[in-house]
Amino acid sequence: MGPVWNTKYGRRRVKHEPPTLEEALDAAQDFTRNRQEQIAIAASLMALPIEDVRKQAAKLPTRPANSTYALPSGRRGGPAVVVERKVARRTSRPGIGYPRGS
Repeated sequence: MGPVWNTKYGRRRVKHEPPTLEEALDAAQDFTRNRQEQIAIAASLMALPIEDVRKQAAKLPTRPANSTYALPSGRRGGPAVVVERKVARRTSRPGIGYPRGS
């Protein structure tokens, strides 16, 4: 478990789970295409030496280099979405929740 501290509501703990090698390498692949930089990023995310991560990463398959990302086409990027918040009306009804004759 992670650090423990006291609050006015009681003791609080934070669970700390470092990422797995696959998770760290997937995150690093989104930052750069250079494999050595990916290994360095994954090592820093996992708080491990680079050499250990390099040995483990050599055993794993790499993501294909021709991965494509779908981007919206056109100048505007796509249809606009408008979100409106409708506030519920609160009405007071006499006789409900209020004592009579006061």
